[in-house]
Amino acid sequence: MRGVVMHGPGDVRVEEREKPTITRPTDAVIKLAATCICGSDLWPYRGADKVDATPMGHEYVGVVEQIGDAVKNVRVGDFVVGSFMASDNTCEICAAGYQSRCVHVVPMGRVGTQAEYALIPHADGTLVATPGQPDADLIPSLLAASDVLGTGWFAAVAAEVGPGKTVAVVGDEAVGLLGILAASQLGAERIIAMGRHADRQELARRFGATNIVEECGDAGVEKIKELTDGLGAHSVIEAVGTQESMMQAIHSARPGGHVGFVGVSHDVSLPGREMFYSTVHLHGGPAPVRRFLPDLIQLIWDRKIDPGAVFDLTLPLEQAAEGYRAMDERRATKVLLTL
Repeated sequence: MRGVVMHGPGDVRVEEREKPTITRPTDAVIKLAATCICGSDLWPYRGADKVDATPMGHEYVGVVEQIGDAVKNVRVGDFVVGSFMASDNTCEICAAGYQSRCVHVVPMGRVGTQAEYALIPHADGTLVATPGQPDADLIPSLLAASDVLGTGWFAAVAAEVGPGKTVAVVGDEAVGLLGILAASQLGAERIIAMGRHADRQELARRFGATNIVEECGDAGVEKIKELTDGLGAHSVIEAVGTQESMMQAIHSARPGGHVGFVGVSHDVSLPGREMFYSTVHLHGGPAPVRRFLPDLIQLIWDRKIDPGAVFDLTLPLEQAAEGYRAMDERRATKVLLTL
């Protein structure tokens, strides 16, 4: 099969890879209908994380082609969506709603889903079948549910978003934009999108943003304070993962406020004394997408939300290298790869 392999920073190739087969009775093999490039894939692309002939990708939707003998919840021929973290969905951690930290978790990035086929470990706990075969125009939105929608949703839930609250969103890439959509769906009264790109501002408004703040860092915090009578936001979504973005999120929250952080942290450290006196709640990490998948799939199926709008560039799998370049150069927010 054809699949994306990263050999080093900036070195993305589409190569022949071995087609997966069932190795455990709990496995499934799916034929992908679509996959995509994630913002977190840019960390190794830019040299921040190490790679060496590494299969890429962790977001996926497709049709079940094979199942192991122990798989009961999905059948051959089902169209399925799965989380970027495979989980058994039965352990105590999964039962508490944190499937991304399952005691038997398998990061799908180890599998590499920017490919024609993918092996899904813990198929019963990871895959959710759609109500039927989806219309083609729903596939991008279902693909978004595999990671960026579920991650943005978790960020909003972790930030305790709800009716009557003001929400600030730090980061205008796909996760931040879908955090805005989630905040709107969860009933936030005011949603402040923080970002400088006009096209992303337009999408932020479409998803439910009521205010735009272009400033970042301390200047951005001051703008949030101006909009909230000097108090700060009730809820803040941090969707970047840098020191500046984390401190911007914390400083934008009011005393007693909540920060949901889902940007993959790189060289982030928290000043203990400042945190002590902030009285801000912090909650986040790898999103337990599996917790939210059934509800998100239904919202998409019923056409109540359109998270697939974050895909602003579609390319065939063979042009994956161009997709990486486009996202790295900020010519695209999120790239969908067709098969």
